[in-house]
Amino acid sequence: MKTFITGHKSPDTDSIASSLVMADLEKKLGNTNDIIACRLGNLNKETEYALKHFNIEAPVLIENVSEADEVILVDHNNFAESASDIADAKIVKVIDHHRVSGFETSEPLFYMAQPVGCTCTILYELYKMNNIEIEPVYAGLMLSAIISDSLLFKSPTCTPKDIKVAEDLAKISNTDINTYGLDMLKAGTDLSSYTAEELINIDSKEVSANGYKIQIAQVNTVDIDDVLKNKIDIEKAMNNLISSKGLDLFIFAITDILNCNSKAIVLGDKVSVVEKAFNTTVENNLAFLPGVVSRKKQIIPPISESI
Repeated sequence: MKTFITGHKSPDTDSIASSLVMADLEKKLGNTNDIIACRLGNLNKETEYALKHFNIEAPVLIENVSEADEVILVDHNNFAESASDIADAKIVKVIDHHRVSGFETSEPLFYMAQPVGCTCTILYELYKMNNIEIEPVYAGLMLSAIISDSLLFKSPTCTPKDIKVAEDLAKISNTDINTYGLDMLKAGTDLSSYTAEELINIDSKEVSANGYKIQIAQVNTVDIDDVLKNKIDIEKAMNNLISSKGLDLFIFAITDILNCNSKAIVLGDKVSVVEKAFNTTVENNLAFLPGVVSRKKQIIPPISESI
């Protein structure tokens, strides 16, 4: 039997790192199945930088999971963000730091979720709970994930536990947090090689609120205006997705990781939802979101409340 370990679609560094780290943990916990760390999409440049730095191969790219095998979900629980046939799979474990949404299983399972900034913070705790030593390479991957999800501890999703765990992982992996972290984040802001279609799918999630279908995509940069040079092409790609998926609203947040602000391209029939949520005016399909860096904590909640 096989055990597939997978993060969410449009994988970020936490999703990829969690898959690889959980595979290591399962082996050390005595799982005798053929354990396969998986991913459901292409790597972004930030994640590629982290994997190259710690010299570890990416998880296997898959589209579906086998009904006959076991599945472990990391960094997500919503079936809409998972493999297309996940509802028919035998899910045995979930390790996550998101709200529980669109999730149901036919059998009991191990479920561990905490309100922290990163899934790898929870995985660190699982190592400690089971008295398992963390190898430097996996410590480095977990550190990378925490830096990524917390924007080097600047995101409001970051908790004191995330910072404490990151400091311990930095010691184990012999990594300078600030130097490595800034280099990794900057590597992820190189968007020059992406088409408009690829850009809006680097890190994109669909959420539902009161019957509305909303797509919220996000990219990090050190120069928002540089990304907006391709605004016309980006809007065209967004409108194509709005039509194909029947979306009510599409928000494409461009986040400045140095100044901790975002500008969002906003399209769809429910643009007024964004204006109400952030007490702003959308002009030329653009909204300025001062201090907003976290989709999970600073974009989705006010949008849901506004609706």
